[in-house]
Amino acid sequence: MLRAVAAEVPRTEIQSPEIRELIRDMKATLAAAPDGVGLAAPQIGVSRRIFLVSEEANAIASGAARGTDPEIPKHEWEQRVFINPVFTKRSRTKRGMPEGCLSVPGKYGSIARPDKVYLEWYDEIGAAHGRGFSKFFARVLQHEMDHLDGILIIDRAKEMRDVEA
Repeated sequence: MLRAVAAEVPRTEIQSPEIRELIRDMKATLAAAPDGVGLAAPQIGVSRRIFLVSEEANAIASGAARGTDPEIPKHEWEQRVFINPVFTKRSRTKRGMPEGCLSVPGKYGSIARPDKVYLEWYDEIGAAHGRGFSKFFARVLQHEMDHLDGILIIDRAKEMRDVEA
């Protein structure tokens, strides 16, 4: 499943009970993952072009350390839903940073990705959106998009390392 290109969700099916249940399951899975800020449907065994990104990614991008804000427990971070996402622009400037992945536990690798992206997508009620993202949030979007295209961090990182305890 992780190596397959995920199928698009027909716009008429976005509000279907099946897709609503999938999004609920994905939100619960991401909220329960202590180190995750994003999750793609293929990671839970469903080949659909849907991923979530936690607003925690914006906090990390602004320099807030993970888990240091007692006012916002992990399970309460808002999770944005991206359905049938498409990058229409990516900056030429790339930055290498370490990345981990819930599908490759205990490992990380440095990956060079564009600093800025412009993404078009549908939300969970079927509304169309388009906007630019930068910094860590843009990196997470690209990581999750890779999952929709059957690409893992082990395919992009030059060298994988063990996470030190």
